[in-house]
Amino acid sequence: MKAVLEGLLFICGDEGLTKEQMLEILEIDENELQEVINSLKEDYESSERGLTLQKFGDEYKLTTKSEYKDYYTRLAELSSLKTLSQSALETLAIIAYNQPITRIQIDELRGVNSSQMIRNLLARDFIKEVGRADTAGRPRLYAVTDAFLDYFGLSSIDELPKIEEEVNDEEIELYNSKYKEQE
Repeated sequence: MKAVLEGLLFICGDEGLTKEQMLEILEIDENELQEVINSLKEDYESSERGLTLQKFGDEYKLTTKSEYKDYYTRLAELSSLKTLSQSALETLAIIAYNQPITRIQIDELRGVNSSQMIRNLLARDFIKEVGRADTAGRPRLYAVTDAFLDYFGLSSIDELPKIEEEVNDEEIELYNSKYKEQE
């Protein structure tokens, strides 16, 4: 059960899992779950591992150990030297033109899950959390940062190119058929 829980926490990433979610997924009682959590915590704390299990509010998350933060910072700096992928550019454009925007809204516009891309863009400081939406679950709202503006040589978000919607004549003529009924 410990390996299953570890895998679930890894998959959830920064979203984490509540005890209620773990109980529902694992189909075990609360005492057994607490034993699994304690055993997993013990594994992480007693070994030379780079991860730890932490509780934030009601959610449990796998996190990196703070004593290795210098290495994580170096990785982030190396990653920032890479060029942006097509997915990153697409996600950034959606955020820049629609900010503030939630991850779910980004997912709907892209048609794919954007969780990992958002984590990457947060790590590179191109986007930031700017609050919570007033909808169910209070999802995080994201917007671009000054680092985004610097990277693209913009002094403000107003300098983004304007998007002109292309109007397709066929769309306009949706209800007016080219073919008339003969009387």
